[in-house]
Amino acid sequence: MERRSAFIAAMSGYSGTETLQRLPTTGARVDRHEWCQLAVGDSRAVDVDEFWAVVESAGAGLDGRTGDDGEAVAAALVTRLAATSLEGILEFQELFDQLHDALYRWDVWAAAYLIGGGCSDDSFIDFRAGVIALGREWYERVLASPDGLADHPVVRQAAAEEDDGALFAEAVNYVASEAYEQVTGGDDDAFYEAMKTRQHAAVGIDEAHEPDMGEDFDFDNDDEMRRRLPRLAELFLRPGED
Repeated sequence: MERRSAFIAAMSGYSGTETLQRLPTTGARVDRHEWCQLAVGDSRAVDVDEFWAVVESAGAGLDGRTGDDGEAVAAALVTRLAATSLEGILEFQELFDQLHDALYRWDVWAAAYLIGGGCSDDSFIDFRAGVIALGREWYERVLASPDGLADHPVVRQAAAEEDDGALFAEAVNYVASEAYEQVTGGDDDAFYEAMKTRQHAAVGIDEAHEPDMGEDFDFDNDDEMRRRLPRLAELFLRPGED
């Protein structure tokens, strides 16, 4: 918790949430990869394809389960990022933040709430990192409709085993800072300062943007959850629960 608090404090003022206003919160059909383009806007500092290549190569050979808080995939990501450049590490974090922010929606949070048997604001940070760790195809499916996670084998297995840790990947939030620290031999403060400097250079301001989370609703109202996320509710809400 201390580590997460330091991360949030250091990164205050660095946010891509303004791009959320362009994201529909329905499951409307879009062209392949359009969801990622909407999430990152017209950023020229990062390469979306390269970002996903790094993420998916790190996850290769893993089964997608994140009961280890994402430690396995995070370790693989740190290794790959540390082999690039300081600029590449910072660009990775920029795009990670934008994609992470784009998942900050009530319907995605509701999916996390069902899968995790509850989900605090801190846990929702980890869940969104876990969705990114699944790779581009699943990330885009979740943006289009979080209920689509009902098709993921890890989610289905978690429901069968009553495992509330699936897809919560805390360690993935810190891969860029750890890679930066490895390359520089310094501490993570240097990483966060470098990120804040990039943000200042890009937009010249230091203020958070209020995200458009879509329509709020009661996660503890089972009827509402079944209406909005019918397939996940079928997996995780037991008959007769209210």
